[in-house]
Amino acid sequence: MTMTTASGFAQQLKQQFGELISEPTEFRGEISLNVAEADRIAEVCAFAKEKLGFDYLIDISTLDHYGEDPRFSVVYELSSIEHRQHLRLKTTVTEEKSEVPSVTGVWRTADWHEREAYDMMGVKFAGHPNLKRILMWEGYPYYPLRKDFPLEGKPTEIPDVASTDVAPLEGGPFVTLPSSEDSTKREPRRRNPEDWQK
Repeated sequence: MTMTTASGFAQQLKQQFGELISEPTEFRGEISLNVAEADRIAEVCAFAKEKLGFDYLIDISTLDHYGEDPRFSVVYELSSIEHRQHLRLKTTVTEEKSEVPSVTGVWRTADWHEREAYDMMGVKFAGHPNLKRILMWEGYPYYPLRKDFPLEGKPTEIPDVASTDVAPLEGGPFVTLPSSEDSTKREPRRRNPEDWQK
């Protein structure tokens, strides 16, 4: 196996961190690794950048596994410009903790990615230099990308505008229900609006 392929880099991470890193999985030509302890994700990322050449953080995203524990996954999309390789790192956090170390010290571009993940999903990034909302206003009480946030929206008071009417946060007419079923059984179902106003 060539050590400058995504599979080769994944094996080097596995050798460096042992049981902390899962065996690599491949799907449609992309390699993913799970980091068992979320508290060590910054350490793994630093090694990937400094020793393996993954100098570009493409994105950080989050997944909500509503109804399961741990509830959230945090996904890091890494790229090596020199080797033209892509690697995906994943870790999970519980709803109670929902915090991982910031990787802004590894890649400065993580700043806005982490702020967006915090704003939309409520996952916090310890050590972030300015972790505040980036799309919603400060004081907004919800996290719009969580599965328990209704896609039909929730009425809310928008601050600092001339109108004082309640403004609905518009969305689609369906809401996904929590389930560990396969995707065909997890299709969004419409909920009664009274259910999410309680």
